[in-house]
Amino acid sequence: MTSFQLLASWFLPLALLAPIAVWRFLSPRRRVRIGYSSQALLSAAGTSMALRMRWIVPLLRGFAIILLAICLARPVIANQQTKVFVEGAALQFLVDRSGSMRAMDFILDGKQVDRLVAVKSVGGAFIQGGQGLQGRSDDLVGLITFARYADSLSPLTLDHGYVVDVLNKIQPAKEQSEDGTAIGEAVALGVERLRDAMKNAPIEKGRQPIQSAAIILLTDGENNAGDIDPRVAADLAATYGIKIYAIGVGTRGNAPFPVGTDPFGQQMMRNIPVTIDEVLLKDLAKRTGGEYFRATDTSTLQAIYDQIDKLEKTKTEQRQSMHYTDLAVQSFRFAGFGFPPLLGGVLLLLCAELLLATTRFRSVN
Repeated sequence: MTSFQLLASWFLPLALLAPIAVWRFLSPRRRVRIGYSSQALLSAAGTSMALRMRWIVPLLRGFAIILLAICLARPVIANQQTKVFVEGAALQFLVDRSGSMRAMDFILDGKQVDRLVAVKSVGGAFIQGGQGLQGRSDDLVGLITFARYADSLSPLTLDHGYVVDVLNKIQPAKEQSEDGTAIGEAVALGVERLRDAMKNAPIEKGRQPIQSAAIILLTDGENNAGDIDPRVAADLAATYGIKIYAIGVGTRGNAPFPVGTDPFGQQMMRNIPVTIDEVLLKDLAKRTGGEYFRATDTSTLQAIYDQIDKLEKTKTEQRQSMHYTDLAVQSFRFAGFGFPPLLGGVLLLLCAELLLATTRFRSVN
């Protein structure tokens, strides 16, 4: 947005002096008269190029006057700058990858899929947006998986593309030696990662950029591995103000579970009972001020994430400022092109006038 400074804009009428200066220079009354007996010979000689172009010199002076008047009026370009201060959340995902997550009791895009595939699909939408979810663009997101042991696969980061990429590569445990459900160890590791993030986050203008921290725990079983009691880990989370949102993943009753292939290569299924320790998960959530949810299908899982999204809101503060560029003394860009200061144009026009006035364009007034 281009404008003039209010107090200096009164100099703009000086630009009206330009046509007066040009008229005075070209006016016949301003020319020196020389007595001569006959103009016949002069007329036969014709008019030189310098004479026909004598209007260039006063025109340069006129443009210089106009440009100088504009410079005195202080033209400026105002660029609005917006600064957004984000008070984000830190969200630590704990994803169960035990063998029971292979149970195929979820439907995704019209196809029967296992629990882990559904968790990865909806979790990715929660982080980056999609499937009716807005995403968590301003929040730190980390990823921990657990079966018999808990593993940190992604630190808390704003690089959500990386987190989702790692999330999509998670595979359920297939070996007996790695299978299990170490909920306590996963929660304790999540608390450690969040505590370090809150401790090391820079404090700007007296405010902590991480305003809330939460663990999103997704599991379909019971704590049967690890040396840490989940309730002890939950109490530790409460000490640091970390909430636990626990999600029990799985239908109620029995769920189809792949048990191999028949002689014709077809997948064989067997119904197994769904055993989710809801009492434990509710207790973990209650101890930390969080909530417990039960996801029995993809739509309820999406609804749960939407509810968590509303509970853990990110606060933002927006401030606007105006940056002014003085076109008279500062270079600027217009329509994609760079231009020097306008005063430089005034100087260039005056120099061109003086130069031409000392050459063939010289006139006697």
